[in-house]
Amino acid sequence: MKTATVTELKRELKYKSSDELLNLCLTLSKFKKENKELLTYLLFEASDEDTFISNVQNEASLLFSQINTSSYFYIKKSVRKILRIIKKYIRYSKKKETEVELLLHFCKQLKNLNPPIERNTSLLNIYDRQILIIKKVIGNLHEDLQYDYTLELEGLV
Repeated sequence: MKTATVTELKRELKYKSSDELLNLCLTLSKFKKENKELLTYLLFEASDEDTFISNVQNEASLLFSQINTSSYFYIKKSVRKILRIIKKYIRYSKKKETEVELLLHFCKQLKNLNPPIERNTSLLNIYDRQILIIKKVIGNLHEDLQYDYTLELEGLV
């Protein structure tokens, strides 16, 4: 089966009634957990971005506290999983401020991890890569936000 392009889907959705669109959304939400999460974000959490950010930060902090620190292998696996979850939430939001907030929180948690990440090259590379991404995103923000986030970023580096 050939998948339709986004423009084809958009064109076809214009001809659907509101009841048909409702049924399509519900059907879509039944197939993948990510679809349901995205729909939840759009319906309930998009209007209050600050609460969304704090909920994601709390979830990330909880996941960091549950990391098995017996070896760097387990730490790396857990850190990558947490980063994957955070990136998913960033994709849902599509707001640069949210991306910076969540990645800064991730880097703070990673830096405070015990045993220190400086002893492991892979963890240090993950950290450095996220710092570079944060710097790049900060460059696209408003000047006041750039200043605030740059100060916060300098505290990490």
